[in-house]
Amino acid sequence: MELLPEIAERVSVRSFTDRVPPEDVVRRILEAGRLAPSAKNRQAWRFVVIRKEDVRRKIEEAAFHQEYVGQAPVIIAGCTTNVEYRMPNGQLSYPIDISIAMTQMMLQAVHEGLGTCFVSSYDEERVKYVLSVPYSMRVVLLLLLGYPAEEPLRPERYPLERIVGFDHW
Repeated sequence: MELLPEIAERVSVRSFTDRVPPEDVVRRILEAGRLAPSAKNRQAWRFVVIRKEDVRRKIEEAAFHQEYVGQAPVIIAGCTTNVEYRMPNGQLSYPIDISIAMTQMMLQAVHEGLGTCFVSSYDEERVKYVLSVPYSMRVVLLLLLGYPAEEPLRPERYPLERIVGFDHW
């Protein structure tokens, strides 16, 4: 079975070099997120690119002192501008929309030769304060970007037979 190499090769990277990704690479990664689908094409997202070391260290503190967070030379905070919109089934759309956009960014980053890691464990209010995110918005997800310092271990994945049912559970 042939998959896109970015999907087959992607792993979470938690150890980065000091090398900073070039501006044009970061812009292509952001463009991948901009082109993502969203519920009713609302595009209710904003992304904050964090490069300054002092700000990254504050985000690391807000992420419960997970050292690798501040070590990444670039952090992208995925925020929503609409915390109220619900789909017809009553489910909030922003967690799904932001996750899709940031997954597209992640795959573009892998294509560009970068390592990535999603971070969802952080004190949101502290992150909002550090980044001056308006109170009415949510910080949904952080994406770490950088060049891997080492080859991360590839965790074992379940076989399809364990996770897929056809026509029934």
